[in-house]
Amino acid sequence: MNGFKKFLLRGNLVDLAVAVMIGAAFATLVAALTKDFITPLLAAIGGNPDFSSLHFTVNKSVFFYGDFINAVIAFIILAAVLYFFVVMPFSRLLERFKPAPDDPAPLKDCAECLSSIPAAARKCAFCSSVQKA
Repeated sequence: MNGFKKFLLRGNLVDLAVAVMIGAAFATLVAALTKDFITPLLAAIGGNPDFSSLHFTVNKSVFFYGDFINAVIAFIILAAVLYFFVVMPFSRLLERFKPAPDDPAPLKDCAECLSSIPAAARKCAFCSSVQKA
């Protein structure tokens, strides 16, 4: 039981739980914005007062494609917000603190097997021939 308590109270797990809850709340907020503001605005431009009630019927089965369009718009908004406010700034931050690549070690060709080996090598790693200094 003690190990389980330590697992639950680890910092990463608590941070992840908080992030998931905030993400779910934000997704609900975006869905409400889409359903209550954006799609009615689009529907008003198109002349239909209730965009979310758009549907069609096949063999007495009703398909509400307006709700699906609401979900697609909410997904696009959520993806755009995540990309522009999380992914792009984080990528810029990583680029800023990315270490400069090391200069490649000078190479020479082995006289026996013609493999590329470090210039300071005294023995070829491929054919084991002794190299001239």
